[in-house]
Amino acid sequence: MRLARLAPYLQVAPLTVVFLLFLAVPILTIVMVSFWDYDTVRIIPDFVLTNYQELLFSPVTWATYGQTVLFAAITWVITLLVGFPVAYFLAFHVRSATWQTVLFLVCTIPFWTSNVIRMISWIPFLGRNGLLNSALLELRVIDQPLEFLLFSDFAVVLAYVHLYALFMVVPIFNSMMRIDRSLIEAARDAGGSGFQILRSVIIPLCKPGIAIGSIFVVTIVMGDFVTVRLMSGGQSASVGLMMMNAMSLLQYPAAAANAVVLLILVLLTVAAMMRVVDVRKEL
Repeated sequence: MRLARLAPYLQVAPLTVVFLLFLAVPILTIVMVSFWDYDTVRIIPDFVLTNYQELLFSPVTWATYGQTVLFAAITWVITLLVGFPVAYFLAFHVRSATWQTVLFLVCTIPFWTSNVIRMISWIPFLGRNGLLNSALLELRVIDQPLEFLLFSDFAVVLAYVHLYALFMVVPIFNSMMRIDRSLIEAARDAGGSGFQILRSVIIPLCKPGIAIGSIFVVTIVMGDFVTVRLMSGGQSASVGLMMMNAMSLLQYPAAAANAVVLLILVLLTVAAMMRVVDVRKEL
């Protein structure tokens, strides 16, 4: 009887240990370090609020967080506008399961390569003397090369969409494949147009997938720093890049405070999404 009572706890014990070692302990460590002091050559174990005061009362910090949120919002909107039609086409217009698999693999194959390689591949295409500018000049669409295509906010958002669009396509496609096709047939028999069926049947049933894709895209973009560094040419900033710069200067407590604030912001964003949509239905 005693062993039977302990069985559920023994079953969850391995997962609990992994959770504590690889999630809870690192987060608690970051929170602890965020209250330490530092100077140019060392980290001083202490309890000070200087890191949070410098972080929260700096206009540079607020501007950086604002730009990070703006990058995340624009990327989310574009990936949703791109990902939903792609998932809709694969789920409802491709009848053969074989072709669905083939086309889905076509969407995923580019994501098997390194993110850095895929970002760098945009440079010869978007550069001042790149393929796009050369083609537009040859067609006499423009008189001089477009400067905003590379090393700009436009290039950063373009790279984000290219890198993370699949994170929006997959959850939405999964939700659409779970929709009972008889519901769509019933709506069509009731006289509903294609747009009405999309608005009243498909989109409401896809909300969990949209929410999961949104969580993936927003959280990854808000914590990214490599894309901003490479694609903006140092002309844009993000919270992740700010933390990376602090760590390169051995300012680990300041970077830890930034990480804590960013974690709180991301958790609040995810909580707001989960209040709007019951993601547990998808899981």
